[in-house]
Amino acid sequence: MTGSLYILSAIFLWSSLGIIIRLAGLSIQSLIFYSCLVSVIAQGIIILFKGHRKLIPDIKQLRYPAILGFVALLNTFSFYYAYKKTTIANAVLTHYTAPVFVAVLAPFFIKEKITQKIIFVIVIASAGLWIMLNGISLEQGQVAGIMAGLFSGLAYAVIVILARIYSQGFAPIVLSFVSNLVIAALLLPFIREFPFNDLPAVLFMGIVHSTIAPILYYRGLQDVTANRAAVLGYLEPVCAIFLGAIFLNESIYWNTIAGGILIILSGYLVVRRG
Repeated sequence: MTGSLYILSAIFLWSSLGIIIRLAGLSIQSLIFYSCLVSVIAQGIIILFKGHRKLIPDIKQLRYPAILGFVALLNTFSFYYAYKKTTIANAVLTHYTAPVFVAVLAPFFIKEKITQKIIFVIVIASAGLWIMLNGISLEQGQVAGIMAGLFSGLAYAVIVILARIYSQGFAPIVLSFVSNLVIAALLLPFIREFPFNDLPAVLFMGIVHSTIAPILYYRGLQDVTANRAAVLGYLEPVCAIFLGAIFLNESIYWNTIAGGILIILSGYLVVRRG
């Protein structure tokens, strides 16, 4: 139960991401770079002054969280792009095809069995997504955003599997720190602007979305299987869509509400499983 609560807390924090991205005026690469830079500084201070330096493994082992950082960059860039090019509902709903990818990939890479309950929960959550997707807009200009959302779903599935593997041998703060450091290093050559007008947004994203949320998520993955973590992630679209309606005046239709109820039910079944 505790692991699920950690993951749910991270998901709730991440659900506000679309609002910040839509309101900020920075390019996608700058948003990702500066939020990761803020996170690296914050986590570096924690590691340095809280006696966590002993948690950092030798240089050879650091290649594993570095791989996680590279995949996280693919996921984050495509997800942010989807937020920029289509509605929050379209972006998060296509992104959360991830549990289906996890269910297919997990038996091959981490030998997790797909139980009947997991299949049942995925069917419920997928039905909720299907109902929601009936209202998805395919207007000109949004197709690119929807395709980016689907790609981010695949990348997110790979992240869940890698994080499930690496969380058993690395402290959550180390995984998050190295991952963000790799992302910042890869994006540094492409940065041409400083976030003077969007500094509050960058600081919020760096502290909340890139520091607190990943640590909570990786901590939860120490106790929760990859399949269950992915299904719990279905709750993010529900939160994100309603936040988008509140803060960005995006419309919510009956199919969004009906699908959201099924998604919440699937998350409840996973949490009740303990």
